[in-house]
Amino acid sequence: MKLKLLLPWVLVVGLGATLGWLYTADAKKDTELSALRADSAELQQLRAQAEEAKKADTQARSDELERLRKDHEELLRLRNEARQLRAERQQLSGQVQTAQAQAANAQAQAQSAKTAQAVERAVAEARAKAAGAPAPPNPEQAALNTCINNLRMIDGAKAQWAMEAQKPNGAIMAPANLLPYLPNNTMPTCPAGGIYTLNPVGQPPICNVPGHTLAR
Repeated sequence: MKLKLLLPWVLVVGLGATLGWLYTADAKKDTELSALRADSAELQQLRAQAEEAKKADTQARSDELERLRKDHEELLRLRNEARQLRAERQQLSGQVQTAQAQAANAQAQAQSAKTAQAVERAVAEARAKAAGAPAPPNPEQAALNTCINNLRMIDGAKAQWAMEAQKPNGAIMAPANLLPYLPNNTMPTCPAGGIYTLNPVGQPPICNVPGHTLAR
């Protein structure tokens, strides 16, 4: 009889204990599940950070490679320019040496011709003097006179061109501008081999031969 009275209570107590254990187990599982979710979220965050860092590293490597490629191209360009400059310098050096040799040769020929002319003039003067005839004209003086006349013609052509074209002092002209105002539409040349410089309007033309100067 007592056993029958105690059995329900034993069952109630056992059921309560079971429910308590199940509640505790569920709470523990919820706690563990929350912890796992937090760990999972943290892991996802770490993975995202790692992916961002990887992308940033890849971009940095790509930028560095691009910079190195451009630096290499610039280096090749500079080397090519330096090579071209060296070649041009060697070419110019050769041209300068050739020009110097030609100038020296021309100077020697001019000096030789000048000496020959002086000898011929002295012989002609001596013959003329012996024959009682007037001395022959001096070639250098004749060249000087011709050159000065040429400079006068060029200066006059400049003045005409400036007046008709309404150009002020300082205006620059080309030789072709003056041809219509010169005899036979031709630019005169110095008989001594000089080179004429036209100069702007208002300035006289000049010859590079010493003494061949147009007086003002």
